[in-house]
Amino acid sequence: MQKKEQLLKFCWDYVDTRTERLKKSAAALQESLNSETKSSAGDKHETGRAMVQLEQEKLAQQLVELDRLKEVLQKINVETAQGKIRLGSWVKTGTAQYFLAISCGAAPWEGQTVYCISAGSPIAQLLMGKEAGQTFDFNGNTHTILEVG
Repeated sequence: MQKKEQLLKFCWDYVDTRTERLKKSAAALQESLNSETKSSAGDKHETGRAMVQLEQEKLAQQLVELDRLKEVLQKINVETAQGKIRLGSWVKTGTAQYFLAISCGAAPWEGQTVYCISAGSPIAQLLMGKEAGQTFDFNGNTHTILEVG
Protein backbone atom coordinates (compact mmCIF):
# COMPACT_ATOMS: atom_id res chain seq x y z
CA MET A 1 0.00 0.00 0.00
CA GLN A 2 1.28 3.43 -0.94
CA LYS A 3 2.36 5.78 1.89
CA LYS A 4 -0.43 8.34 1.42
CA GLU A 5 -3.05 5.59 1.09
CA GLN A 6 -1.90 4.11 4.39
CA LEU A 7 -1.89 7.52 6.08
CA LEU A 8 -5.39 8.25 4.80
CA LYS A 9 -6.51 4.85 6.09
CA PHE A 10 -4.98 5.73 9.49
CA CYS A 11 -7.11 8.91 9.53
CA TRP A 12 -10.27 7.01 8.52
CA ASP A 13 -9.63 4.37 11.20
CA TYR A 14 -9.27 7.13 13.79
CA VAL A 15 -12.62 8.68 12.80
CA ASP A 16 -14.38 5.29 12.59
CA THR A 17 -13.09 4.21 16.00
CA ARG A 18 -14.18 7.46 17.63
CA THR A 19 -17.59 7.24 15.93
CA GLU A 20 -18.16 3.70 17.23
CA ARG A 21 -17.09 4.68 20.74
CA LEU A 22 -19.45 7.68 20.75
CA LYS A 23 -22.34 5.58 19.45
CA LYS A 24 -21.79 3.05 22.25
CA SER A 25 -21.69 5.88 24.79
CA ALA A 26 -24.90 7.31 23.34
CA ALA A 27 -26.62 3.93 23.63
CA ALA A 28 -25.46 3.57 27.24
CA LEU A 29 -26.75 7.07 28.04
CA GLN A 30 -30.10 6.28 26.46
CA GLU A 31 -30.32 3.14 28.56
CA SER A 32 -29.45 5.19 31.64
CA LEU A 33 -32.12 7.73 30.74
CA ASN A 34 -34.68 4.95 30.32
CA SER A 35 -33.83 3.46 33.72
CA GLU A 36 -33.89 6.97 35.24
CA THR A 37 -37.46 7.30 33.94
CA LYS A 38 -38.48 4.19 35.88
CA SER A 39 -36.81 5.54 39.01
CA SER A 40 -38.57 7.37 41.83
CA ALA A 41 -39.84 10.89 41.28
CA GLY A 42 -38.44 14.01 42.90
CA ASP A 43 -35.55 16.43 42.62
CA LYS A 44 -32.91 13.68 42.48
CA HIS A 45 -34.78 12.07 39.58
CA GLU A 46 -34.99 15.35 37.63
CA THR A 47 -31.32 16.16 38.24
CA GLY A 48 -30.30 12.71 37.01
CA ARG A 49 -32.36 13.09 33.82
CA ALA A 50 -30.94 16.56 33.17
CA MET A 51 -27.35 15.30 33.58
CA VAL A 52 -27.95 12.45 31.13
CA GLN A 53 -29.54 14.81 28.60
CA LEU A 54 -26.54 17.18 28.85
CA GLU A 55 -24.19 14.27 28.17
CA GLN A 56 -26.33 13.26 25.19
CA GLU A 57 -26.03 16.78 23.78
CA LYS A 58 -22.24 16.69 24.18
CA LEU A 59 -22.08 13.35 22.35
CA ALA A 60 -24.28 14.70 19.57
CA GLN A 61 -21.91 17.66 19.11
CA GLN A 62 -18.93 15.32 18.95
CA LEU A 63 -20.68 13.19 16.32
CA VAL A 64 -21.34 16.32 14.23
CA GLU A 65 -17.62 17.15 14.46
CA LEU A 66 -16.73 13.63 13.32
CA ASP A 67 -19.06 14.05 10.33
CA ARG A 68 -17.15 17.23 9.45
CA LEU A 69 -13.87 15.31 9.65
CA LYS A 70 -15.30 12.63 7.33
CA GLU A 71 -16.19 15.35 4.80
CA VAL A 72 -12.57 16.57 4.87
CA LEU A 73 -11.24 13.02 4.36
CA GLN A 74 -13.59 12.45 1.43
CA LYS A 75 -12.02 15.43 -0.37
CA ILE A 76 -8.55 13.88 -0.29
CA ASN A 77 -7.32 12.23 -3.46
CA VAL A 78 -4.06 10.38 -2.77
CA GLU A 79 -3.57 9.67 -6.49
CA THR A 80 -3.05 13.27 -7.62
CA ALA A 81 0.50 14.34 -8.34
CA GLN A 82 1.91 16.72 -5.78
CA GLY A 83 3.87 19.84 -6.51
CA LYS A 84 2.62 22.50 -4.17
CA ILE A 85 1.58 21.43 -0.68
CA ARG A 86 -2.18 21.15 -0.18
CA LEU A 87 -4.79 19.00 1.56
CA GLY A 88 -3.70 15.38 1.18
CA SER A 89 0.00 16.17 0.85
CA TRP A 90 2.71 14.22 2.64
CA VAL A 91 5.56 16.54 3.59
CA LYS A 92 9.03 15.66 4.83
CA THR A 93 11.05 18.41 6.52
CA GLY A 94 14.44 18.25 8.20
CA THR A 95 12.77 17.64 11.56
CA ALA A 96 9.45 15.85 10.95
CA GLN A 97 7.00 14.34 8.47
CA TYR A 98 3.41 15.54 8.09
CA PHE A 99 0.24 14.37 6.36
CA LEU A 100 -2.18 17.25 5.80
CA ALA A 101 -5.65 15.82 6.41
CA ILE A 102 -7.19 15.89 9.89
CA SER A 103 -5.62 16.20 13.30
CA CYS A 104 -5.46 12.64 14.58
CA GLY A 105 -2.02 12.12 16.03
CA ALA A 106 1.11 10.29 15.00
CA ALA A 107 0.90 7.55 12.41
CA PRO A 108 3.61 4.90 12.24
CA TRP A 109 5.22 4.48 8.83
CA GLU A 110 8.10 2.07 8.25
CA GLY A 111 9.63 2.71 11.65
CA GLN A 112 9.11 6.47 11.40
CA THR A 113 6.43 8.84 12.65
CA VAL A 114 4.20 10.91 10.40
CA TYR A 115 2.08 13.55 12.11
CA CYS A 116 -1.45 13.77 10.75
CA ILE A 117 -2.43 17.43 11.01
CA SER A 118 -5.40 19.48 9.91
CA ALA A 119 -5.04 22.03 7.14
CA GLY A 120 -6.04 24.69 9.67
CA SER A 121 -3.19 23.97 12.07
CA PRO A 122 -0.46 26.62 12.40
CA ILE A 123 2.25 24.49 10.80
CA ALA A 124 -0.02 23.42 7.93
CA GLN A 125 -0.84 27.06 7.25
CA LEU A 126 2.89 27.73 6.89
CA LEU A 127 3.33 24.73 4.57
CA MET A 128 0.37 25.35 2.25
CA GLY A 129 1.36 26.33 -1.26
CA LYS A 130 5.07 25.68 -0.73
CA GLU A 131 7.21 23.17 -2.65
CA ALA A 132 10.19 20.95 -1.93
CA GLY A 133 13.32 23.02 -1.39
CA GLN A 134 11.52 25.98 0.17
CA THR A 135 11.90 26.98 3.81
CA PHE A 136 9.54 28.25 6.49
CA ASP A 137 9.93 29.59 10.00
CA PHE A 138 8.12 27.91 12.88
CA ASN A 139 8.70 28.44 16.62
CA GLY A 140 11.72 30.58 15.92
CA ASN A 141 13.44 27.94 13.78
CA THR A 142 13.88 27.76 10.01
CA HIS A 143 12.79 24.43 8.49
CA THR A 144 13.47 23.15 4.99
CA ILE A 145 10.92 21.14 3.01
CA LEU A 146 12.85 18.12 1.73
CA GLU A 147 10.08 16.19 -0.04
CA VAL A 148 6.43 16.56 -0.99
CA GLY A 149 4.33 13.57 -1.93
